[in-house]
Amino acid sequence: MFTKNYKFELQNEEKIYLSTKDFLVSGESFELIYDSEFDFLKTFPQPNVEELSKYYESQEYISHTDEKRGLFSKLYQLVKKWSLQKKAKLIFDQNNGVGTLLDIGAGTGDFLRIAKEKGWQVQGTEPNKNASKLALEKGIELKPLLNDFEGKHFDVVTLWHVLEHIPNLEETILKLSAMVKPNGTLIIAVPNFKSFDANHYGKFWAAFDVPRHLWHFSKESIKNLFAENFELEKVEPMIFDSFYVSLLSEKYKTGNKFSLKALCIGLKSNLKAKRTKEYSSHIYCFRKVK
Repeated sequence: MFTKNYKFELQNEEKIYLSTKDFLVSGESFELIYDSEFDFLKTFPQPNVEELSKYYESQEYISHTDEKRGLFSKLYQLVKKWSLQKKAKLIFDQNNGVGTLLDIGAGTGDFLRIAKEKGWQVQGTEPNKNASKLALEKGIELKPLLNDFEGKHFDVVTLWHVLEHIPNLEETILKLSAMVKPNGTLIIAVPNFKSFDANHYGKFWAAFDVPRHLWHFSKESIKNLFAENFELEKVEPMIFDSFYVSLLSEKYKTGNKFSLKALCIGLKSNLKAKRTKEYSSHIYCFRKVK
């Protein structure tokens, strides 16, 4: 049972960008509100912190499992295996070697496990107990809260598709700024609501994923949000995201568990992004300058 005890009220000057719903768990309807100051979208109504955990209670929420049954799970795990090596190389290159690493929203701990094997001193957070248990079985002990690392500093801090889930966005950005060492690296991966596949699928776009995704970012919004203490060094595409998200979006739209059309949309999104630079998801690499 999902009660509606929400965090903020809609302001008169705020405009509805899109109406969508939670296709994964509750079936509830939500609005996406455009914030013109930072060029991003806010999920409305926004569940409070106590309510949010209920929206993650699904076996189909595969980032909290190591599930390999079913098409989407198999595709996810296959791409994840490749992307883990790419992520490990990225943090090594950005840091010019190994060092201290904090991964926020570490899920089942696979990224930290790979990084640890390559010589990094790793720590991480994960509020989901089932995911943390799976991580511990891999030798990765995770803390539930970012506050558990207050006062500590790291060479590299990563958030792989996590920032969009965090309720207290402004407070979290301040904490991240404090945790990254001077000249250290902050790496953030998030979906891009200005991509072709987002525009094509509209309310069915799986990366809106309301209300688990509380914020929906553009390239400009990410740069603006972190501009005070960080310099954006580079932006990299996550080319597989358009295929996976399109497959899931087509499932939400038509009920088809597999669709060649969705793969074509994913490919088209990547091809268009070669010109527009608006991929389905991006990785943002920041350098701490203050």
